[in-house]
Amino acid sequence: MDQAGTAAEAGAPARPGKNWRDLRKRVLSAIVLAPAAILCVWLGANAYTLLLALGAAILTWEWVHLCGLRTVKLPGAGVPVAVFVAGTLAVMEYPLASWLVLGMGFLLTWLSAERLRGGDRAQQPALRLALGVLYIGVAGLCLIELRHENEAGRANLLFLLLVVWASDIGAYVAGRALGGPLLWRQVSPAKTWTGAGGGLLLAMVIGGLLAPELAPGSPWRAAAVAAVLAVATQAGDLLESAIKRHFKVKDTSSLIPGHGGLLDRLDGLLAAAPAAMILALLIGYGGALWR
Repeated sequence: MDQAGTAAEAGAPARPGKNWRDLRKRVLSAIVLAPAAILCVWLGANAYTLLLALGAAILTWEWVHLCGLRTVKLPGAGVPVAVFVAGTLAVMEYPLASWLVLGMGFLLTWLSAERLRGGDRAQQPALRLALGVLYIGVAGLCLIELRHENEAGRANLLFLLLVVWASDIGAYVAGRALGGPLLWRQVSPAKTWTGAGGGLLLAMVIGGLLAPELAPGSPWRAAAVAAVLAVATQAGDLLESAIKRHFKVKDTSSLIPGHGGLLDRLDGLLAAAPAAMILALLIGYGGALWR
């Protein structure tokens, strides 16, 4: 067990100034991935749809792989099929049908996995596999619906991405540089209250400063919305840590240098996207989240 893990088990606070070995890989990966994501969101239509489809393919593959199954045969194939069919309906602007298909996909994947597992209780629980449909699919449908708002959708999605990235960066830098008490030692041996505070603060600053450049609105309201999304981002990060602990893995895959898998990289966005969708529904379509 590494030093952070030993400290976590002992309940000791994380030590500052440690474990920056992955910083270079993280920066290089971000330089490649971030501009591509921003460009696809800005262009919308085919580029954005392709980005989501590629992301969904990788995310569902990683989830099914974590469950010890394959996406090319049942029951593992049920996860990508359900997510893709629901996403296709959402892109075609049939939102109600897309949510119904997602729910049915979850149930059918669960039932098919139970049937194929039969009496072998040593196999992964069927519910664990089926939950991937909701974990990935709900966020995917929210990201599709948010972009359907045209100019407002583009501004909201760019704002969402910037806030999620700011929260991740702030938490990483503050947590590694300052250390401090662990946020939830039973789930993560590295995440600290200091990091959570740093992520929240940077997200609010970035949100407040950049939101008025994306669409008219109050910077103070933008900072408040950024705070909500930052909390959701960090909750998603903790959820992903709990999932990896449950599966007894360090990373969901080795796809992205310095980050692990795409699930490791998008854990915050998977939680923040539904939060942004709820805010959009509360204020009504057609405007910025901070208007």
